[in-house]
Amino acid sequence: MSRTIKVLLAEDQSMVREALAALLGLEPDIEVVAQVARGDEVLAAARALDVDVALLDIEMPGRTGIEAAAELHKELPRLKLVILTTFGRPGYLRSAMEAGADAFLVKDAPAAQLAEAVRKVLAGERVIDPTLAAAALAGGANPLTDREREILRAAADGSTNAELATTLHLSQGTVRNYLSTAIQKLAVRNRAEAVRTAREKGWL
Repeated sequence: MSRTIKVLLAEDQSMVREALAALLGLEPDIEVVAQVARGDEVLAAARALDVDVALLDIEMPGRTGIEAAAELHKELPRLKLVILTTFGRPGYLRSAMEAGADAFLVKDAPAAQLAEAVRKVLAGERVIDPTLAAAALAGGANPLTDREREILRAAADGSTNAELATTLHLSQGTVRNYLSTAIQKLAVRNRAEAVRTAREKGWL
């Protein structure tokens, strides 16, 4: 008899998390041994329970699923990583793969497909939602640098250049230049449109 696959489930919405755990729990060879609601709780839980596969939602407080995946990939390289998302944004797929994810699926996929993805990644396969894969290829690479992404994320709350400069320990001129470059790259008119466009494409 094959051993049970130990799974960590990270999802901030309790109803979704509990539903996924219940569905996976119906599988004879899969056991959800840990559930967390924050991205910054993932690493400690994975270490404590020696899990085989981590299922990570992208949008979580504390740390995104992609950031958590990168941390897990560095600290626990043998752990298999499955990213789950409500948002089929092609930029997320590219970021997830760069972070070391082994699979990328949308949450409305059938439960049987998720369970099969868990088994496949443990066997060394990579599983990617085909629609998202096609969209990622069509969408091209993220044109923004790490610093441009950092500044756009910080600007999302409407902070002024002066506030951004203080927060990011940069000069106002540097902040203005990065924002201007990002706006040009995204072919939009202002920073609000830049933030919105980058988010829609999954580039933040």
